[in-house]
Amino acid sequence: MDIIRATTLLFMLLNPFLLVVYMIDVFDKLPITTFRNVVLRAGVISIIVFSTSALLGDFLFRVLLQAEFASFQVFGGIVFLMIALRFVFEGNAAIKGLRGESQHIAGSIAMPLMIGPGTIGASIVVGKRLTPVYAVLSITLAVLASVSLMIILKYIHDYVMARNEDLVQRYYDIAGRVTALVVGTFAIEMIMRGLTTWKENLG
Repeated sequence: MDIIRATTLLFMLLNPFLLVVYMIDVFDKLPITTFRNVVLRAGVISIIVFSTSALLGDFLFRVLLQAEFASFQVFGGIVFLMIALRFVFEGNAAIKGLRGESQHIAGSIAMPLMIGPGTIGASIVVGKRLTPVYAVLSITLAVLASVSLMIILKYIHDYVMARNEDLVQRYYDIAGRVTALVVGTFAIEMIMRGLTTWKENLG
């Protein structure tokens, strides 16, 4: 049961439905084969980072980086806040400036869209609750499930896009701006939690 709960937690934080909103330009530009390869590479990068975080835990921040996890929360919140603000005011075109060319975007899809303070924190929690083998298995299952769903959504996108492009574009623009409001709110909450934790640690 622990591995199921851990896998579900990480999958919910990855939120493939939210990820595809932030990859609208990638959905439009890349054929399904290229898109599949890109998100699979992003998934592999995420699995490596999450697994490392789960195995090292707090040691990663306190000893190796010599920094508090709260600092990572604050910085991550600022990054997501910037993305949300650009999306609110610029719409779908905003996300294009946050990534490079299509053939080089696997890393930028992984960070910050898949790898962030929330998912890193969840990975550390998974590492504490499960044995190393089950922690890595849980992380792998969650990421692969998220990536698989994004690929399925890409197939659906291409099918619907060919039949009603205007409707899809209007939906994406509205959904993107609404989602940005939610992400921006979450970003502020992340910053506030980081500052609160930071203050408690100093006290």
